[in-house]
Amino acid sequence: MSWLQLKLDTERNAVEALEDALLAAGAVSVTLQDLEDNPILEPGVGETPLWDNIRLMGLFTADTDTALATVQATAHYGADLPVHRWEILEDKDWERTWMDNYQPIQCGQRLWICPSWLQPPKADAVNLMLDPGLAFGTGTHPTTFLCLKWLDGLDLAGKTVVDYGCGSGILGIAALLLGADKVIAIDNDPQALLATADNGQRNGIDPARLTTYLPGEQPQLQADIVVANILAAPLIELAETISGHTRSGGLLCMAGLIDSQQQEVMAAYVNQFDFHPSENQDEWLRLSATKR
Repeated sequence: MSWLQLKLDTERNAVEALEDALLAAGAVSVTLQDLEDNPILEPGVGETPLWDNIRLMGLFTADTDTALATVQATAHYGADLPVHRWEILEDKDWERTWMDNYQPIQCGQRLWICPSWLQPPKADAVNLMLDPGLAFGTGTHPTTFLCLKWLDGLDLAGKTVVDYGCGSGILGIAALLLGADKVIAIDNDPQALLATADNGQRNGIDPARLTTYLPGEQPQLQADIVVANILAAPLIELAETISGHTRSGGLLCMAGLIDSQQQEVMAAYVNQFDFHPSENQDEWLRLSATKR
């Protein structure tokens, strides 16, 4: 089955009215896309931030009268529509397409991240079988990859690890498979905690070794290693909390920031930590440090 798609380019302040107009004209869904490749830092749960310049894409059934739908959308909007065009969109099994494109990834010397529906390329490697579900963290993004590579280079035997902002649980589960004794996974999204628990079970992790908590509900503890892949703003805002979870002599790994944010993030931790050389990939940066 084919679909029809109406694309409109506009500014942020017109998005809500245009979205309503497309739905009033019969769109079954409306999707927003950034027009200028401007990143949005991680929002809080329930928040919906927008870019400055946006493309709206309204999806319509194949039998839609495009001329009539355009008139209806214009009438509901109360003004001429911004620059727009209709396109034919071939139907796809989008989940199948994503699965076909997601391949195993080697992170360091020992660790491989493997989609749960594929056979690991190296049976004798440390293979993390992952189904990210609705949570962030597949290993393909530079921030996650840099953290996984860092963990792969450590001796984690017997260590306790805090994964702050666990997402899919990929970092904490990797630490356990690489030899860590216990992981405390923390995230403000309940869906992430479910994904973490599911992925732990998929990898044969004893639930007693991987416990999940919402922020503020975790036990008071200081871990040997803390990883936090949560972007620059929350890294700064949560500096006291993240530092408090790191024991004296313990290691801290932070990611989710770009090169220009390095000094600001480091400034929030430098009073308690000695920083190691940073590593970057595609403008994304990973910081690591030892707590004094």
